[in-house]
Amino acid sequence: MRGLFASACLLLASVPAVLGASSAGCGKAKTLTNKQYSMQVNGKNRNYFLNIPDNYDNSHPYRLVFTWHQLGGSAQKIVNGEDPNKGGALPYYGLKAIANNSAIFVVPDGLSAGWGNQGGEDVTFFDQLVKTVEADLCVDTNLRFSTGFSYGGAMSYALACARPDMIRAVAVISGAQLSGCSGGTKPVAYYGQHGTSDSVLNVSQGRALRDKFVANNGCTKPGSEPAPQGSNSVKTVYSGCKEGYPLTWVIHSGDHNPSQTNQGQSTPFAPGNSWAFFTQFS
Repeated sequence: MRGLFASACLLLASVPAVLGASSAGCGKAKTLTNKQYSMQVNGKNRNYFLNIPDNYDNSHPYRLVFTWHQLGGSAQKIVNGEDPNKGGALPYYGLKAIANNSAIFVVPDGLSAGWGNQGGEDVTFFDQLVKTVEADLCVDTNLRFSTGFSYGGAMSYALACARPDMIRAVAVISGAQLSGCSGGTKPVAYYGQHGTSDSVLNVSQGRALRDKFVANNGCTKPGSEPAPQGSNSVKTVYSGCKEGYPLTWVIHSGDHNPSQTNQGQSTPFAPGNSWAFFTQFS
C-alpha cells in the first residue's frame, strides 16, 4: 500500500512538467487558419502569415518555427519562395517541405522591410506572436525555433540574446549583429552558416555571432578556424558544449546566399542542416 501511494505521488509530481510543455491552445478548437493576420504592437500595425499543418490535431503539441525575411524582403516572399538561382530562398527557407506537417510556421513582416528592432519593438512583436498563436493552437512550448537569412539571421540572433528561455534553438544564415543583442549572456542551441566570399556581410561578422554562443554555451573552439573545402561546405560540430546547448557552424566559399549548394548538388544545404539541428530536440 505504501509503495502504491509512493508511486501515485511520483506520477502526480510528473504531471506539471508534462503539461508545462503544452500551450493553452491544446485541446481547444482552433480559430486561426492559414492566412495573413495583423496585430498592434506599440501602436504600430504588424503583419504576419501563419501556416498550420494539414490534419492539425489539437491534442498534439507541435514545434513552432519563426522564419524572418532579409532586408528588402517580405513575409509574402518567404511564404512563396524566390528563385534560389538568383540568391532567393525556398518557401519557408525550405523547412516546411522537410517538416512534413510536424510544425506550425509563423512568418512575420518587418517594418521598412527589415528588423531594426528599435527599442526592442521586434522582440516585443515576437512576444505577442507567441502569446497569440499559443493561446489558440497546440504548441510544445519547449520547442520554439527561429531562423532567417541576412537581416532575418540578425533577428534570430537578437532573439537568442533577448529570449533565451523562450527559444530552443536558432539557425542564423549569413547574419550579423544588426537587430541588437539585449542580454546575450545565456546559452541557446546555435546553428550558424556563412560564406567566406560574402560581399554584403563579411564572414567575420558571422563568426562574431557564433563566438558569442561558443562562449555562452561553454563550447571548445577548434585549434584552427574551419574553412571550406573548395566549392564544398564544411560542417563543424563544436565539442565540450553544455548539455542541451550544442553549436554547429557551416562555412562555405560562396557569397551572400541562403540557397548555397555544394559542388554537383542542386539542393541547398541550409534547409536540411537547419532542420536536422532543430529536430535533435524533442
